[in-house]
Amino acid sequence: MKKLKEKIVQEGTILNENILKIDSFINNQIDSILMNDIANEFYEVFKSYSPNKIMTVESSGIAPAILVALKFKIPLIIVRKEQSLISDKDVYSSKIQSFTKNKIFAATISKQYLTKNDNVLIIDDFLASGQAILGCLNLINQAKAKNIGVGIIVEKTFQLGRQKLEDLNINVHSLARIKSLKNNKVEFED
Repeated sequence: MKKLKEKIVQEGTILNENILKIDSFINNQIDSILMNDIANEFYEVFKSYSPNKIMTVESSGIAPAILVALKFKIPLIIVRKEQSLISDKDVYSSKIQSFTKNKIFAATISKQYLTKNDNVLIIDDFLASGQAILGCLNLINQAKAKNIGVGIIVEKTFQLGRQKLEDLNINVHSLARIKSLKNNKVEFED
């Protein structure tokens, strides 16, 4: 996606060879026009798979996921990283290693929102090691639901998350694939 790649080059900040900060337009501050274009792209790619639920992990995936859900006119289910006092107790749970926070959290989703009848499209902002997506897939499998694909805004191909997903025959579509952040420069795959 050309517009996204241009925005990454213009506004992204490379913190080191593994971390690209794009919070000025993806999560802390959201470029709503770009996010709408991202949602349109995911809609076009995945519409033939007929999802009936969109899934994302809180919190950076929520903005693109809600717009994709709106395009499909279907619900968004949000995987929670922490339980609150009002959280449902009857949940599916999966351990997820956070790359950016360097910690493991227990991801949960209420059993009432994810069932064996669901065809789930996962949407997230980044694909690095693939741990967040693998955790979502675990939740989907626990519910005996079906994953129809994964939509990623930015993939860091040098961190091998895609390979883990492709080994499981997961349909992955990334809008910007980055092969290197070396020498303080973003180098794209395509």
